Amino acid sequence: MNDEKISTRPDWERYFLDLCEAISKRATCDRGKCGALIVKDKRIMTTGYVGAPAGLSHCDEAGHDMRKVFNADGTITQHCVRTLHAEQNAIIQAARFGIPLEGATLYCKMTPCRTCAMMIINAGIKRVVCEKRYHADSDTIEYFKQANIELIIINNEFEQYQNQ
Repeated sequence: MNDEKISTRPDWERYFLDLCEAISKRATCDRGKCGALIVKDKRIMTTGYVGAPAGLSHCDEAGHDMRKVFNADGTITQHCVRTLHAEQNAIIQAARFGIPLEGATLYCKMTPCRTCAMMIINAGIKRVVCEKRYHADSDTIEYFKQANIELIIINNEFEQYQNQ
């Protein structure tokens, strides 16, 4: 075996983030195809992707349910509110099946939104690893600091939504 051969085996962070990308392919809203997974002791506990509540029409069936959001900086953005976020669905799946998340790590595409951040805190998740940043992540960053949740952002660029 050649000692100079460089391993292409991904580290654990890259491995789980790559799985988020695969999970996101199940998403049913094409604006923010995201996947999330929750891991404890390097074992996958649960996964989630962007999609409407079970039994309700998805964006790819009924179209987007766009609403204006008035941001703290005075800007107005459009958001599709038909779906649950990937992080929310991962936490809900854990609740449905009695999977404890205390001390777990959540992997996701971008910094969780404010609502997801609050759910992550209350679920007992202690670490969040994101591929990129979400454009409205200042509350999340502050909440995680206050709650002593470790936040790792791999790429400090902001995620761009599709079909804005």
